[in-house]
Order: sequence, then C-alpha cells, then structure tokens
Amino acid sequence: MTSTTPTPAADLVARSNRLGADPANTNYAGGNTSAKGTATDPATGEPVELLWVKGSGGDLGTLTEGGLAVLRLDRLRGLASVYRGVEHEDEMVAAFDYALHGTGGAAPSIDTAMHGLVDAAHVDHLHPDAGIAIATAADGERLTAEIFGGAVVWVPWRRPGWQLGLDIAAIKAEHPEARGTILGGHGITAWGETSEEAEAASRWIIETAQAWLDEHSRREPFGAPFAGYGALPVEERRAKAAALAPVVRGIASHDRPQVGAFTDSDVVLDFLASTEHPRLAALGTSCPDHFLRTKVRPLVLDLPADATVEESVARLRELHEQYRLDYQAYYDRHATPDSPAIRGADPLIVLVPGVGMFSYGADAQTARVAGEFYVNAIAVMRGAEGVSSYAPIDEAEKFRIEYWALEEAKLQRRPAPKRLATRIALVTGAASGIGKAIATRLAAEGACVVVADLDLATAQAAAAEIGGPDVARGVAADVSDEAAVKAAIGEVLLAFGGLDLVVNNAGLSLSKSLFDTTEADWDLQHDVMAKGSFLVAKNAARVLVDQGLGGDIVYISSKNSVFAGPNNIAYSATKADQAHQVRLLAAELGEHGIRVNGINPDGVVRGSGIFASGWGANRAATYGVDEKDLGAFYAQRTILKREVVPENVAAAVAALCTSDFSHTTGLHVPVDAGVAAAFLR
Repeated sequence: MTSTTPTPAADLVARSNRLGADPANTNYAGGNTSAKGTATDPATGEPVELLWVKGSGGDLGTLTEGGLAVLRLDRLRGLASVYRGVEHEDEMVAAFDYALHGTGGAAPSIDTAMHGLVDAAHVDHLHPDAGIAIATAADGERLTAEIFGGAVVWVPWRRPGWQLGLDIAAIKAEHPEARGTILGGHGITAWGETSEEAEAASRWIIETAQAWLDEHSRREPFGAPFAGYGALPVEERRAKAAALAPVVRGIASHDRPQVGAFTDSDVVLDFLASTEHPRLAALGTSCPDHFLRTKVRPLVLDLPADATVEESVARLRELHEQYRLDYQAYYDRHATPDSPAIRGADPLIVLVPGVGMFSYGADAQTARVAGEFYVNAIAVMRGAEGVSSYAPIDEAEKFRIEYWALEEAKLQRRPAPKRLATRIALVTGAASGIGKAIATRLAAEGACVVVADLDLATAQAAAAEIGGPDVARGVAADVSDEAAVKAAIGEVLLAFGGLDLVVNNAGLSLSKSLFDTTEADWDLQHDVMAKGSFLVAKNAARVLVDQGLGGDIVYISSKNSVFAGPNNIAYSATKADQAHQVRLLAAELGEHGIRVNGINPDGVVRGSGIFASGWGANRAATYGVDEKDLGAFYAQRTILKREVVPENVAAAVAALCTSDFSHTTGLHVPVDAGVAAAFLR
C-alpha cells in the first residue's frame, strides 16, 4: 500500500506556498524556508538525515519540490571543520556542493548555512514589511525587546552567509524560549519543531510587529503634505506619465536597454506628496532583496506635480547626469581590485511627484517586480519612521551585497537573452492572421508585445494566447483615428515603459473592378491602410526619437504594391502607397537610428482574416478556381511552388528586426515564394 503521509519536502512546499502567497509575509523571490527529516539513502538503504531548503533564486509562492536543494545534514554541518572565518565565508557556498544528496535539485543559496546550522526541524527566513521596519529602525534592538519580550531576539546586521548561520544558531541555543529573530537591516527568521509550528511562529512575528506599528505609529510618518506635490487627477497623471515615459526609458537605458513598468498606486503617490520623501529616498533601501532590484537609491524628480512635460524632461536629464556621477563615485569609493565591473550607472527606479513610479529591468517581470520591491521599501520606511527613524544598512555594506562575487556568479548563470530581449513591439491588426503570427513570433524571440486590433476583447484574447501580461497585452486601436492611435501608444508606454518595434499590419481588402469600386470603397481602403500606417508611424516615431534608442518600423505591404492584377484597384493602390512610405520614412528617420523596412507577401490564404472576410472568394472567382483551392493556386504560380503562410511573414519580420539587419533600411523583402512579375527593380 502506498503511504499518504506527507513527506518533509511536501510539507515544506505547502508551507512555503502559503507564506509566499501573501505579500505581507514576503516579496517575490524573497526569503527561504527549510525542513529537516530522515529519508532512505538509495546508495546504502540506510536512513540518512537530510535538509530540504528553497534553492537559489526560487519564489516561495510558486515553489515546487524541484525547486528545493537537498543536502545531507551531517556533511553540511561537518563543513564547520573547514570554515576559515568570516573573511573566507564565501568559499563555503561552493562547499555546499559536497553535501548535496541525490541527483538534480536546485542550487543551494547563500542562506543554506543558516537553515542547516539552526537546531530546529523547520526554519523560515522572510522579508515582511513589518519585520523589516523594525529591523531598519534606528533603535530596532530596543523595539524588538519591547514588542516581543524574549520570544524574538535581535541579531545585528551581518551579510548572509555561514557566520550569520552560526550567530542565529547560537541565539537559538542560548534562548530556548525564542520563536525567532529580527535580523538587523534585513528581515526575520522563525522556527519550530513541526512545519505548523514554524509557520505559526512566522505569522505571529509578522502580525505582532504590524499590530504594534499600527498602534504606536505617529499620524504622519512621512511628514506634513508637501505643497504642490499631491497626486494629479487620474487622466492627467497618466497622460503625463505616457508623455514622460520615452524620455525616462532612454535615461534608464543609457548603458543597456531596459524594459519598464509604471505604477501610480496610492502608496507611491502618498509618499511623493510628503515633505520627507526627498530625505528618505536619498537614504535608499535596506533589505538586500530590495536594493539588488532597485539599486541603492532612486532618481527623484524634484519638481511639483504641475510642472510641464518640457520642464520635467529638462530637469530629468540634469538629474540623470548627476545620478550617473554619484553612482560612479559610489562604485569607486567601495570597489576593490577583485570587485565585478560596474553594471551600469543608470537608475532602476524613477519617481515623479504627482504622477507615479517608473521601474526598469531586463524584462517586463523584472521591471514590474523592481517596482513592487520599492513599494515594499516605502512600507518599510513608513513603519520605521512611524515609531523611530529609518536607518538602513550603511553604503559600504550595500556595495558588498550589490557587487558580491556570489551575486555576480548568479547573474552569470542566467541563460543568454533571446534575440529580441528588451524590445517592445506594437503590432496592429494582430488579433488574427498575419498580425497574430507576427506578434507570436516576436514574443517567442523575447520581445514584449502589444496586440492592437479594433475590438479590445479580441485583442486581449489573442494576447492571452501568446503569453501572460509580462509578455503580451491587448489594446483597442482604430488606426484611421489619430486620437485612438495616440491612446493605444500611450497604453503601450504605460504597460512596458517604451516602444522599439512597430509593425504596420492592420488592413482590409475590397476586391472590385474599377467600375465597381465606389468612392466610399476607395476612402475606406485608404483610411485604414495608407492613412492608418501613416498615423501609426508618425506617432510611434515621436516615441522612438524621444527615447534615443533607435528602433524599427516594418510595413506589411504586398506583392501587389508592384504587381498589377485585375479587379484590385483600391487595395493595390494603398499597398503602393505603403511601399513608398517605407522609402520616405527610411530616408527621414535614419538620422535617429530608426530603420524602416517592408515585407511584400503574396497570397497568404491560410489563417488570413482578409481572405476569410470575402476577399478569398472574390479572388477565387477572379481566377476561376474554388476558394478552398486558392492557396494551392497561388503556390503553383510561384517559382518555388510553395504556399505562403502567416508564419513565413512573421519570420521575415523577426529577422529584419534583429541585429543581423542593423545596417539595412528602406528594404522590401518579398515573401511570395517567387513571383517574377513582382521582382523589385
């Protein structure tokens, strides 16, 4: 009979998921948990004591057993005999490999030592806002004693590692009544002899700290309201955010391209509306998980909420220059000959009073999480200032964490970025057919993608098929209406912080002879494709220029832009218009590093929204074939005798937008399987 008794690993995962699901307990990928227990060694058949602990880089809320590191407890604790002191403790992380049990499993994190050395069957280390508030208060040690009595013991700041594990283990041994610790500048640790006891201890520490802060905090922990710095009305502040986003992203991407996120949450706006926010922001964050994601301090615009966009841009550029100088000086003050090279001197958090917060990272998730961490930091500052004063760990210690060799090694283990990583794409007419194939391919190549289409629900459904909100978003856009185009681009900027790659794909087709084509037919065809492409390119190009990062504009034109077929006057004329827009814009925008190229497909029948809406039936009638045979008919008239499908067009777009074509602009790429009459001359 198979046992249904939960294993220590299963209990640990369940507890971790419960704790990690609540942001009051810990932030994304923050903290770690462990369990000790006995299992059978498959090599000897004998029982062996093991430690299961969350692996490096994992997230408690989504942890699975595959994300646990598993170590032999005797061998891990036996490493004490080779520990050479705090100056050499980094070498202990590599030594963890010699204590691993079994095959597979996650890489052990730096906190593994603490989990193994503390004499308790279950241990939690978390980063709750309430706990960090006490940990970063100037008199945190006194507050810990006052709030918890002897049930929680203060541990002075020490960088995570073997020595911190020894310190906490000693406290556990010396204070048998204790349920956990407050780690100065950092977070909390709790323990229990069962998984339930450990979880209860963690929750009790967090809830007790929060309740005490709520009861004892002064009324205005961030000081009095700052005149002129209050939140703008919603529509006004979001419009200003969209106007500032390209410039701010250019600032954050001076050294390397970044993806952005934006929030105008009450937490951020209230912080920026207080008189003490400049002082507190300058102190920076404290918990290592916080400042590793946000840099040691943000860039804060020091203008009131009603400053114009132009005034704000000018001041942001000045502040960016000073921020870079200050960050370089910070690096130079603390770097040693063996420190990793500086990782860029641009801010990852930019705060704009009355508007909100921009956050940045190597991808959308990292950017979003960086913003979430700064929101955590604001909560920490509120808690500490409410009962004491905020006193984060000092700058030298922050540098030791930020440029820690172990953190550098973690960065080096990341997989190589995909070809279009950090690029943000807008594809029009992307809810189906060619546009959807393009959006899908760009996302697969690492881009963040915005699917634009007439119907919002359809666009959002297509985006959801491509990926989650950190990969793809759907927006409504009537490309023939400039206000709608501007609104859609604004949504792109607020979703991902910027724009790099624009695909003019939206279109329709009316297959009629000259005499059957009405003025309304002509106007509709040209409004959507000729005028629509112009409006999208014009408003997107403004963003690309303001960012200063170059970019790509791609037109999905047609073989018909150069091929004269029957009963096709309105459609082919608009395609010729689009084709020449490519040449004109390539010539005009090249000085800004913006490449403009086109794709000339032919006869994309399968999966095409245009063909499904009646165009296919008309073209089949024109050529005297059954509609179901139209794709095969088109294939047979090509040189390669191959049918063109949406994915072929998508592949061409993706290729054009990579660095492989960095020196190419004004090009039209035929994707028609070879139509001699459409050869470009």
